[in-house]
Amino acid sequence: MSQPATDPKRRPRGAMRQRILDVALQLFIDQGYEATSLREIAERLDVSKAALYYHFEQKAEILIALHLRLHEVGLHVAKRLDDLDTGADPVKAWLSLLDEFIENLKANRDLLLLHQRNMQAIRQIVSEAHENQAEHEEMEERIRRVLSDPRIPLRTRVRMGCALGAVIGTLLDIDSMFAGVSIDELAVLVREAARDLLA
Repeated sequence: MSQPATDPKRRPRGAMRQRILDVALQLFIDQGYEATSLREIAERLDVSKAALYYHFEQKAEILIALHLRLHEVGLHVAKRLDDLDTGADPVKAWLSLLDEFIENLKANRDLLLLHQRNMQAIRQIVSEAHENQAEHEEMEERIRRVLSDPRIPLRTRVRMGCALGAVIGTLLDIDSMFAGVSIDELAVLVREAARDLLA
């Protein structure tokens, strides 16, 4: 008779992988990717390096896995850009998209901090191994397509672009510009500013 999945001796492989990613994420944010070793991650998890190697043979694989988490968030929001091609009110659709984007940024703040604080390592390692480059380029192309659509008045497109830039710039750099402000409070103000830009 098989043991139940809740038996710690039969912990699913995915659970340990998730723990590794969570611990590495915090260490990469706190002290940087370059300054964090696999041994330190293993010690923080209270496991052997061999147990860590079972899931990730190199530290770079952990960074790539964390990057792909945020990439999936971006792809989900980017797919919503197609809503803007359906003939709906572009400003209303853009505001809805920005609201969803703000919520996703709030929910994934640690992943954003990882990227902000480890940009050089991410550019070097992830760009070499990024299997979804075409999807990333497609997402950027969708944004360009919307913001260059001549059916939308130029003034509106400029405001849409400014609103997107304000959301990204403000929420991505929360620690250096808005130290001590909660992400929830800042998100409310960012949402309000985006609406002002598009009023």
